[in-house]
Amino acid sequence: MKVNEVFVKNILVKSNLKDVDFVINPYVGCPHACMYCYASFMKKFTNHSQNWGSFIDVKICNSKLDVNKIKNKNIFLSSVTDCYNEYEGKYKITRQILEQLKNVSCNVTISTKSKLILRDLDILKNFHNIKVCVSINTLNEKFKNDMDKASCIKDRLKTLKELHKNNIHTVLFMSPIFPEITEWKEIIEFSKDFVDEYWFEDLKLRGDYKFKILNYILKMYPQYYLIYDEIYNQNKDDYWNLLAPKIKDFCLKYCLNFNIFFDKKANNKISNKQLNFFNNN
Repeated sequence: MKVNEVFVKNILVKSNLKDVDFVINPYVGCPHACMYCYASFMKKFTNHSQNWGSFIDVKICNSKLDVNKIKNKNIFLSSVTDCYNEYEGKYKITRQILEQLKNVSCNVTISTKSKLILRDLDILKNFHNIKVCVSINTLNEKFKNDMDKASCIKDRLKTLKELHKNNIHTVLFMSPIFPEITEWKEIIEFSKDFVDEYWFEDLKLRGDYKFKILNYILKMYPQYYLIYDEIYNQNKDDYWNLLAPKIKDFCLKYCLNFNIFFDKKANNKISNKQLNFFNNN
């Protein structure tokens, strides 16, 4: 990993995300190196020559958060990195931010794939309006290991359970859902006793990683490749149109709180060169 310490004047950024006023990204880059990471586009703005997942910029900010600016606002950690990546263990940037936020009247949402968040339980318990989202899109550790280097699924489930035990609002973020691979029913049934809310997001394929994911499916799950071809090469919406009501009915069956975020227009076409590769394999 290439690690850089970068000094910044302000760590709070106005957000373009729906229902989010400000985002805080304590790091640029992420050692989780998720194969499907939409944030990999950040590489071209950071002048890094390394592959995505092999560099990280640690943001050092000496100025305090503007408390008046964030009162009654919605704050999200983090939109293009995991604020609890392994380097947080050393630098504690996220912990320092939470120390500043804990007495502010604002709504905080944290998204992570790491059990490291449990280190900060002592601070998190002081918040009145906080949600912690833990991303889980499989129960298969091998598939997870093929996709990312974050905490194992077993530890992520334990993390949700421990957070729930400490009266922290838990969200299981089932993202991204891989068609026919993500065991969404089993994940819900296993976790529903310690999850307060479920979020569901479809797999979006763009740019370089679209080719990587489709190539992976072709090699590892060839029985499903035609489904992926229809969704991501032919831009057919049938799969998501059928899946959404199934998820809805299943959640209603258990009286679960849930949100479904399916963006069927986000799947761009791949190049003819890449398409020929798949057609010939």
